[in-house]
Amino acid sequence: MIYTLPYKTKQFFFVLIKISTVVAAFYFIYQKLTNNNSLEFYAFIDFLNKNGVFSLKIIIFLVVLTGFNWFFEILKWQKLISPTKKITLKNASEQSLGALTASLLTPNRIGEYGAKAIYYTKDFRKRILLINLLGNLLQMGVTTILGVIGFSFFMSEYHISLAYPKLFQLILIIAFGTTLVIFILRKTKLSIKGFSLEKMKTFILEYPKKLIAFGFCLSLLRYLIFSFQFYYLLTIFGIHISYLHAMSTITPMYLLASILPSIFVFDVLIKGSVAVYLFSFVGVNAFTVLCIVTLMWVFNFVFPSILGSYFVLNFKFPENEL
Repeated sequence: MIYTLPYKTKQFFFVLIKISTVVAAFYFIYQKLTNNNSLEFYAFIDFLNKNGVFSLKIIIFLVVLTGFNWFFEILKWQKLISPTKKITLKNASEQSLGALTASLLTPNRIGEYGAKAIYYTKDFRKRILLINLLGNLLQMGVTTILGVIGFSFFMSEYHISLAYPKLFQLILIIAFGTTLVIFILRKTKLSIKGFSLEKMKTFILEYPKKLIAFGFCLSLLRYLIFSFQFYYLLTIFGIHISYLHAMSTITPMYLLASILPSIFVFDVLIKGSVAVYLFSFVGVNAFTVLCIVTLMWVFNFVFPSILGSYFVLNFKFPENEL
């Protein structure tokens, strides 16, 4: 005999889960900002105040850049999913921002896959997972291409060889981890939620090429926007450096930070550590770099997560799914 919970009980637990998700997200954001061993909160606020970051003009410009960043991400999701289901820009915003909030506490934002999938009926969910994977691969592709190019310029600019102790250790760890993952995938018939890696590969190769090209262009636009935002913050804090010179450091920073696994709430720490190391060659002090990384995190993830919390609280399962 299978016992099923009454509908009202299911509703109660569902509402409880939504509230718990939002409360947990806000709590970890608060903890990350106020109890950061790498960056003391009041020193951070004082530093921002002294450099005029709280100027309305600067804040508006940073918010506009963040808005464009997420607009292109939302538009990318709307277009990539169109062969499966036509959705409005409003629906795409709800799903993208809601999934961001729901995935805040999961390693490498893996929870985003499940969060987007539950917006659809069971018949669509496997395909939704694959489309989300495709979108993330396109963004990672842009990060990798520009990161490798930037890294080569960075090493040439500062006459760094792979034998450089700290850099060699970092690359060795990444190479070992990547090799191990590839070996495991080749030696095992891995399947995820009912579909194999071979099916995932086939799905991506057979996906409409125009949509993939469009998604890649939107990923590139996103990258150019948030990397420029980083450069703009450098100038705000009095770092006099050309845009191309800065990009030769910013691009490898994002590449290395993207490769290293992390729980999302600690993503700022990992990016901060990588950024501090790379910008030490440019002569930027660690405190300034950590302030910039933290601001990037606040504008591009914390603020959108706050918007996403509204969608989480108002989320409703598709009909007959609860």
